[in-house]
Amino acid sequence: MIFVNMSGTYPRRIEHGGRLRWHRRHSGENILDFSASINPFPPHVPFSTPEEAIASYPDDGYETLKEAIGQVFHRDPAEITVGNGSVEVIRAFCVAAIRPGESGAIRPPTFGEYEMAVRLCGGRVTDDAAGAAVRFLCNPNNPDGALTAREAVLAILDTLKPGQRLFVDEAFIELADPAASVSNVRDPALFVSRSITKSFAVPGLRFGFGFGDADLVAEIEARRLPWTVNAYAESFALAALDRYADLGESRRLIEIERAWLAGRLRDLGLSPLPSTANYILVPLPCHASALTERLLLSHDILVRDCTSFGLPGMIRVAVRRRDENMRLVEALAACLP
Repeated sequence: MIFVNMSGTYPRRIEHGGRLRWHRRHSGENILDFSASINPFPPHVPFSTPEEAIASYPDDGYETLKEAIGQVFHRDPAEITVGNGSVEVIRAFCVAAIRPGESGAIRPPTFGEYEMAVRLCGGRVTDDAAGAAVRFLCNPNNPDGALTAREAVLAILDTLKPGQRLFVDEAFIELADPAASVSNVRDPALFVSRSITKSFAVPGLRFGFGFGDADLVAEIEARRLPWTVNAYAESFALAALDRYADLGESRRLIEIERAWLAGRLRDLGLSPLPSTANYILVPLPCHASALTERLLLSHDILVRDCTSFGLPGMIRVAVRRRDENMRLVEALAACLP
C-alpha cells in the first residue's frame, strides 16, 4: 500500500508476526504466540559478552565475525556482509543493486519486506522477471513453506540476462532442508541472505548476514549503517556458529511436530498446505481476521492473519512443542464456524 504526503509517496510499514510483547502489554494476558515462526527446539548456546566489548565500539569491519561465518559456510570474508537482522541486509542489498526506476520481480504471496526495500530505493515492483534488475526468491517461501530445490534455483540463475541479479532469502532453510541452499555458490549475479533469528530462537538480538560477489558486498558494506551489529548480537552469533550442526536435531523434531499438527488440522476439516518449514499456511472457511480475533480474545492465542500477504482467508501458524500445539488445536476447534 502506498501513502501520499506533502513531498510525494512512501510505502506503508510492513505488517509482521511476533507482536507478542505489544499484545501482552495491552492485554495483561499470558499470550501464546503462533504468529512468529521461531525454532521451538533451539540448540543450547552458552555465551557471554566481555565487558570490554560493551565499553568500546564494535569492529565496524566485523573481521572476527565474518571469518567465523566464512569457516562454517566456506566463504571468503570479503564475500560476507552482516546486518541488524536480515531485513537490514535486504534493504542494503536493494540500495546497492537497484537504481531508481529499475524494477524488482517479486512473486506473491511472499515476505513483504522485498517490496518495501525495492520501493524505498526508488525501484518498481513487477511480475515481469525477464525485465527486472533483481529477481527475489524466498526459500522456503514465507508464508506457505514451499521449498525450491537447489537445482531449480540454479536453473533460475542460469536464465538471468547480463546485469540481472537473483536474491535468495534462506532465512528458514536451516529449519527446512539445508541441502536446498545455494549459499556456497559463487556467481556475480547471486546474493543469498541468512538469519540466526529463527533457527536459534533469538528474535530480540537481531542478526542477519549475506553472501555475494566481493564487489557487490563491498558496495553493500559501504551503504549499511556503521556498527550495525551490537556487541551482544556479535557475541551470540559467534557462539551460535559453533552450534550450527545441532540444528539437525531441531529439524528432526520440527518435522515430527509439523506432521502431527497438520494431521490434527485436517481432523478439524481444514486443508493445511504442505510445508517444509516450521510454519503452516492454513486456508479457512471464514475470514482470517474474525478467527484471529476470537482466538486472541477467547483463548489468548496469537496466530498470523495472512490478509497482509493478500490472503484474507488464511492464517499462518508456527509449529511449536506438542503441548502448545494441542492448545492451538483445541482453541481452533472452539473458534472455527
